[in-house]
Amino acid sequence: MLATQIVDIAISAVLGLVMFGVGLSLSISDFYRIIRYPRAFFTALTVQMIGLPLIAFAIQGLLSPLSPEIKVGFIILAASPGGATSGFLAYLWRANVALSLSITSVNSFLTLISIPIVTNLGLKVFLGTTTEFHLPLWETMGHIFAIAILPALLGIFTRNQFPRWSEKISRPAKYAMMVLLAIVFMVKLLVGENQGGAGLDLHDFIQITPFALIQNLACLLIGYFTMKMMGMDHASRLTAAMESGVQNTTLAFLIASSFLHNQEMVKPALVYSLYSFWTACLFAYLSNRIARKAAEQPVQN
Repeated sequence: MLATQIVDIAISAVLGLVMFGVGLSLSISDFYRIIRYPRAFFTALTVQMIGLPLIAFAIQGLLSPLSPEIKVGFIILAASPGGATSGFLAYLWRANVALSLSITSVNSFLTLISIPIVTNLGLKVFLGTTTEFHLPLWETMGHIFAIAILPALLGIFTRNQFPRWSEKISRPAKYAMMVLLAIVFMVKLLVGENQGGAGLDLHDFIQITPFALIQNLACLLIGYFTMKMMGMDHASRLTAAMESGVQNTTLAFLIASSFLHNQEMVKPALVYSLYSFWTACLFAYLSNRIARKAAEQPVQN
């Protein structure tokens, strides 16, 4: 139990450092632009709150032969908002970081209502029953504030007070954050369940992985192409993809394990967390490359 708590605290600390680094890349003017041009924000938010649960219900209801408990786990995952990792990815791949942080912060409050509704619907559809529960308001708000919002605000403050120093450390900090995140994922993958790791066996990977990848790809695509249909720029499209494809698996763990007390429902989030960071990086690399080539092509008269 002590080892598990240490790993959880270490993960929260790493994510807090990541969000501090993200804040170093921001200025107050970034958020003013979002207030002036809110269409991208509300489009991406709608995709997360409505589109992602619909995708999960469709995949699990029409394609998946998995157990009802694991299906519900995928529903919980889809209902969880993008967390600190999606903000870091937006920063890493030169997306719209201010948009990412704005979506994450607003979603953190909206999910207090949306997650119980979506999860109870999943329980009714796949298990034929409902389990009434609610997220503890202050605990959830404190968790999100501590590991995402506060460190980012401190980073923004640091940049505004010490712009030269912030600019100097921004690039090496980006690579240091990549190493820290890689260590976190390796711990969850390799360490036993009693020591804070995932505790997954080969059968779990083989069974869950195809549907985790399908749901992940579908979420990335709906985020990107919905923004494209709305006429948003590439950076905003990529942000929506990151926010949609990289879920807050820590919150999904909390709901499935602490509130529903069902370890089977935890497994989809565990497997998803091992892939989503890397698939999102691959998606960002390919989409940035395509966008760059398109920008280099001469305009046809």
